[in-house]
Amino acid sequence: MANAVSSWQFWALLSAVFAALTAIFAKSGVDGLNADFATFIRTVVILVALGGFLVATGEWQPLRTISSKSLMFLVLSGLATGASWVCYFRALKIGNASQVAPIDKMSVVLVAIFGAVFLSEKLSVGNWVGVCLIAVGALLVAMK
Repeated sequence: MANAVSSWQFWALLSAVFAALTAIFAKSGVDGLNADFATFIRTVVILVALGGFLVATGEWQPLRTISSKSLMFLVLSGLATGASWVCYFRALKIGNASQVAPIDKMSVVLVAIFGAVFLSEKLSVGNWVGVCLIAVGALLVAMK
C-alpha cells in the first residue's frame, strides 16, 4: 500500500473518482441556484477544507518561500481553474451531467496537445492514438 500511495497512478485514479463525484454532487446542488453562486459556495468549501488540511498536516508554507515564477503560474492556474469551474457549473445547470462531464474531460486531449506544444513533452504514436480515442469517446458519450 505504501508504494501505491506514493505513485502518481494512485492519486490520478482518486482524482478521477472525486471528479466523477463532483459532477454528480454539483448537478444535484446547482438545482434552484445561480450557477455562479453555486461555484462560489464550492470554492469557499475548498478553501476552508484545504486550509484546514494544510494546517493539520503542517504543510503550510510562507508566501515568501514561493518564487515569483511559481507564483505567477499558480495565479494563472487559479484563474484558469476558476474560469473552468464557472463554465462547468453553467453547463451543468443547462445540460445533463452524463453529457457535460465527458466534454469537460476533453481537457485530457487539450493537455496532451498543450503539453506537446508548450512543454515539449513527447508522446508516442500509441499515445496519440489514445488521445484521439479519448476525443472520439468523449464526443460519443456526450451525444444524445
